[in-house]
Amino acid sequence: MPSRQPPSQGHLLAQAQCTGAAIVVALILRRIDRLDCAADGAAGFNAALCRARAALGSRLAFDLNVGLLLLGAAAAAILLARLLIRLVRKAPVYIVDFTVHRPDASWRFSRADVRRLAIANGGIPEDDIAFMEKLAYRSGLGDATAVVPAIQRAPQSKPGMELAREEYQATCFSCVAELLEKTGVKPSQIKFVITNSSLFNPTPSLSAAVMNRFRMRDDTINYSLGGMGCSAGVVALDLARQMLQLNPGSYALVISHENITNNYYTGRDKSMIIANTLFRSNGAAVLLSSRPADAGRSKYTLHHIVRTIMAADDEAYRCVWQTNDDQGEQGVALRKELIGVAGRAVACNMTRLGPLVLPVSEQLKFAANAAVRAGLKALPPKTAASLPVPASWRKPYTPNFSKAFDAVCIHTGGRGVIDSMEQNLGMSKDMVEASRAALFAFGNTSSCSVWYELAYKEAFGGLPRGARVWQIAFGSGFKCNSAVLRANRAVKDAHPAWEGFDKAKMYAQLEDIEREVAASRARRAAEKAAAAAAGTATH
Repeated sequence: MPSRQPPSQGHLLAQAQCTGAAIVVALILRRIDRLDCAADGAAGFNAALCRARAALGSRLAFDLNVGLLLLGAAAAAILLARLLIRLVRKAPVYIVDFTVHRPDASWRFSRADVRRLAIANGGIPEDDIAFMEKLAYRSGLGDATAVVPAIQRAPQSKPGMELAREEYQATCFSCVAELLEKTGVKPSQIKFVITNSSLFNPTPSLSAAVMNRFRMRDDTINYSLGGMGCSAGVVALDLARQMLQLNPGSYALVISHENITNNYYTGRDKSMIIANTLFRSNGAAVLLSSRPADAGRSKYTLHHIVRTIMAADDEAYRCVWQTNDDQGEQGVALRKELIGVAGRAVACNMTRLGPLVLPVSEQLKFAANAAVRAGLKALPPKTAASLPVPASWRKPYTPNFSKAFDAVCIHTGGRGVIDSMEQNLGMSKDMVEASRAALFAFGNTSSCSVWYELAYKEAFGGLPRGARVWQIAFGSGFKCNSAVLRANRAVKDAHPAWEGFDKAKMYAQLEDIEREVAASRARRAAEKAAAAAAGTATH
């Protein structure tokens, strides 16, 4: 059941206005009742009041008590209507502010370090090491991402639980401290603490660790989400939203993290070494509020969250799988079905999100296309093929989501993921720049990536008031989750994590990758053509 909350400033002001209005009306009625209209000299405002009393008196006996009773009934009706509206309408949820971790310079991890650690692990074939190097480069990672020193020092074995805790504290406690300082909110004011980390879930929990570090109240409600993959940040956001709507006038703190120390794979399974190649240190903290007083100062209002999980499908359920390899080493296997599963999850999620955000023109195009395709499917194949229907209408129409949003934060799963979203959804280069930048500067930061990207948007150019932001993330299960935010004011914020970022260097590397990939494709096509020609000559 919703907890009882003290009246907000907005409600107190409304009550004061109603009380003041009632007092004014009561004074007017009392003045009318005490007027001596029979006496000479009733003129001006008093004469008008006398005429009003005479008009009322001709219809019913004027009685001050009846008037006050009617006034009280009207006030009660207004109050009842306000209470009903509050019960029906959920409290808006605001994102007051957020912070992302800035790694220390000593955590720098270059692409050359990928090879160094792979060799240090021992037993990884040279072909697989070359694959890891190529994957790190072609996925769009820069040469200055971050991995904790514990991994860089001792890759042959997992550093252990205490060093993993130290990584969590270094990446996340610093974010929370910075966030509380920015917002001026005290730890004692926070009602909900929600943490998410897919692969690191110690006892006591990560949320309890935050409460201990910041000495929070013993009635603070805490949740720790585990095993939910890279989309868990949006899941945590959804949980915070629901808790705040049930408890108007409260604060919720969300901390997102994926631990590298506890999950560095030390084996030789090719499907598991991919995680070592792409994932990097990370941390993010978000303060949410359902207090009306925070409407003006908060950065965003959380408008929609749409969650899609395909766990009922065995292929989708198993495409990201934590297990042990043949040697007993624990890791996360990324299966080849992942790309296809992700595409289906995104399509399903966007189908549900579209009606909430797309302009009417795009929705009409989508509906008309669906109707035409359904009609063609109902006809005999030959008849359907003979109809003069354009080829574009025979394929599913993908709405232009760039018309629905001003900024997009795409989970940094890799350059191919971002390329696919850009091309298939008709997005501009500028719209996906934040996602490319976050991947280049920080690597795959799991559930934190959408916050690193939003921090980029705020630091470089900013967002105008009313700007619509789409955060979309993917994760094990398999999940695709979307969050839609709207800027409450013009937002411009120089996040320390993005200090000194070189955009030109990023685009130069991306151009080199494109040239290298194009040359590789041309070479493979030539080899295939030569093989086909040789086969034809043989026959």
